[in-house]
Amino acid sequence: MDNLRTTNKLLLALVIPVIFYLLKLLSFIFIPLVSSMFIALLFLPLMRFLQKKGLSKLLSIGVVIIIFGIGLKLGIELVKLSSQQIMASDSQFFSKAETQINNLITTYGGDLGIESNSESSSLTRFINKEGLSAKLAPTFSFISRFLTALLMTVFFAILWLADSINIQKLLNNTILKKKHTSIKTFMKIERDLIKFIKVKVLVSALTGIFTGLACYFFNVSFPIFWGLFAFLINFVQMVGSFIAVIACSVFALVELEISSTLVFFIITVSMVQVVFGAILEPVFMGKSFSINIITVLVMLMFWGYIWGIPGLIMAIPITVFFKIILEQFPTTKVLASLLSADDK
Repeated sequence: MDNLRTTNKLLLALVIPVIFYLLKLLSFIFIPLVSSMFIALLFLPLMRFLQKKGLSKLLSIGVVIIIFGIGLKLGIELVKLSSQQIMASDSQFFSKAETQINNLITTYGGDLGIESNSESSSLTRFINKEGLSAKLAPTFSFISRFLTALLMTVFFAILWLADSINIQKLLNNTILKKKHTSIKTFMKIERDLIKFIKVKVLVSALTGIFTGLACYFFNVSFPIFWGLFAFLINFVQMVGSFIAVIACSVFALVELEISSTLVFFIITVSMVQVVFGAILEPVFMGKSFSINIITVLVMLMFWGYIWGIPGLIMAIPITVFFKIILEQFPTTKVLASLLSADDK
C-alpha cells in the first residue's frame, strides 16, 4: 500500500509539470476556452430566467449573443472616441511634451549625464520615424491574434451555454465522482465567480470613470483614453492599480508643471484606486471570497508566465475555482485554507 501511494505521488509530480507545459504550449486554445467558461457562467442566470419565461434555449442564446454584441460595440465606440480625441489633440500635445522635455533636460540633464542639444528636437531622439512601419507589423499581428481569440471565445461560450460542454457533468465525471457534491460545488463556483466578475466590472468601471474625470478637471490630455486604460488595467489584481497611477502620473508630468497641481493630480488618481480597489472592492466581495496577498502575487506571476496578459486577468478567478474544488476533499482542505485570507 505504501509503495502504491509513493508511486502515485511520483506520477503526480511528473504529470503536473507536463500539464502546465501543455497549458503554455496550447495557450491559443486554452485561453479562449477558460475565458469563455467565465463568460458563460456570468450569463447562466440570465439563460435560466429566459427559459423560465418560456423562451427556448436557442432563443435564449440568441439574446445573450445580442447583449454580448452590444457590449462589444460600446467598447469599440469608446476606443474610436478615444482615438479621435488623441488625433484631434495630437499637435497640441506634442508641442507641450516637446517644451516640457526640453525644460527637464535643461534643468536635470547635467545631473543625469544627458547633453542638451537645441539644434535637434528632443522627441526625435525618442521617436524613430523610419522605424514606425516596421513597428506596425507586430501591431497588426497582435490585432489578428486578438480577433481570432475573440471568435474562439464566442464559439466556446455558445457551446458552454448550449450545454454542449457541461461544467457540472465534467466535475462529476472527472474530479468529484458524486452527483450531489458536484452539483453543490458547481453552484458555489457559479455563485462566487459571478460575484467576482460583477464586482470587478463595477469597480473597474467606476475606477475608469473617476480617473477620466480627474484627467478632465486637471486638464490632462486624453481623459477618455486614460479612463478606458484604468478600466481595463484594473482587471489585473493589485498590479493594475500601480500601473494606472504610475502611467497617469508620468504622462501628467509631461504636460503639467512640477507644482502643486501635479501633486494634487497624483494624489487624486491614487485616491481613486485606493477607494475603489482597496476599500469598496473587498467590502463588495465579502470575507468568504478573500484570498491572501501572497497567493494573489504568486498566482499573478505564475499565470502571467503561462498565459501572459490574459493569465494576469484570469489568475484570481482560476485560483478561486481551484480553491473551491480543494475545499471539497478532507485531504486538501489544508491547501484551501492556505489560499484563504481568513484568520480562522
